[in-house]
Amino acid sequence: MATAPDDTAAATALTVDELAARAGVTVRTVRFYSARGLLHPPVIGPRRVGLYGPAHLSRLALIEELQHHGMTLAAIERYLQQLPDDLSAHDLAIHRAVVASWAPEGADDATRAELERRAGRPLPEPDIDRLAAMNVLERVEGERDAFRVDPGLLALGVQLLDVPIAHETILAARTVVLEHTRAAAKELTRLFQDEVWGPYRERESDPDAVEAMKSLSADMQPMVVQALVTAFQRSLKEELRARYVDGPAASEQRG
Repeated sequence: MATAPDDTAAATALTVDELAARAGVTVRTVRFYSARGLLHPPVIGPRRVGLYGPAHLSRLALIEELQHHGMTLAAIERYLQQLPDDLSAHDLAIHRAVVASWAPEGADDATRAELERRAGRPLPEPDIDRLAAMNVLERVEGERDAFRVDPGLLALGVQLLDVPIAHETILAARTVVLEHTRAAAKELTRLFQDEVWGPYRERESDPDAVEAMKSLSADMQPMVVQALVTAFQRSLKEELRARYVDGPAASEQRG
């Protein structure tokens, strides 16, 4: 497997114990994933200590999310092999957030100390308010330091705390994304209903067809998520290039 992106040069350089604590898993789990080749090897720092960076943390979160969806380690390995090796921590966090959107809605209970541990940074009141505005968390009524946290959005939300964008802009962007992804989900569901589910129902008594459908159900959602994220990232890069690099005329031609 290719070497991980060198993000340990940044301020965030984590030992294996710190990585496990930030990800909410055990050190044994980190080592197990590393042995399977699911995690890139760490950068060897002073005193031969392995150091991990933000991309390791985001990749570990993505692995945990895929496993939460019932994917086997072999299926997760196939999924990860299809991702570019140089994906940034931010790109991996996007993949994880989109994968998490397939799961039933849910939230974790967290104290402020637990929330800050998972965020990897102190969270003063303005940051808590901003995370609440992004629907990453909500306060438990009557409790100052108790929260309900969306685990699929926390990493992205924390990253957005350092982006100089107004609450209104973030919420408007979220609305645009939700509207278009819901439209895509509706069309994909219709396509699945017409082209996959319908023919399967006609062969439901065939054991081979049943097994094929089980395999498809296990792998379809992550594959669709990957396709959507990849297509969106490519389209966004093209639009930004047309608008800010090639100029307004190129953007109008594309429109």
